[in-house]
Amino acid sequence: MESFKAKLDWIQNMEMEAEVRGIKVTMDAKPESGGENKGQAPKELVLSGLCGCTGMDVIAILKKMKSLPESFRIEAEAEQTETHPKVFKKIHLKYIAKGVDREKLEKAVKLSQEQYCGVSEMLRKTAEITYEIIVL
Repeated sequence: MESFKAKLDWIQNMEMEAEVRGIKVTMDAKPESGGENKGQAPKELVLSGLCGCTGMDVIAILKKMKSLPESFRIEAEAEQTETHPKVFKKIHLKYIAKGVDREKLEKAVKLSQEQYCGVSEMLRKTAEITYEIIVL
């Protein structure tokens, strides 16, 4: 069983630095929450993590299909609940690719969302996840 370890150091104000496998990520809050915008906020990192997880799945699957796109982007938008603890309740993903077979991209996205992406599965416990595919 794979385990994960992370450590976090407080820098100043709301700025924090998380480290996993020697790789550091700076987190900070928005100014209205006492931060200085020096990094993504924790929930923003969760949304970025979702994009990374499903994005890596899609690219790996397309690579196996010998159908890598010229370009690929995921745009994510999340709505959160009104009361604390505020959690994501709706997440919409836009998979945007250029120079790829639409059918293969659709298959890769479906496999990621329904079978492989652990971050999607975790977030689905609190949020409805929808997506659309755009081929340029």
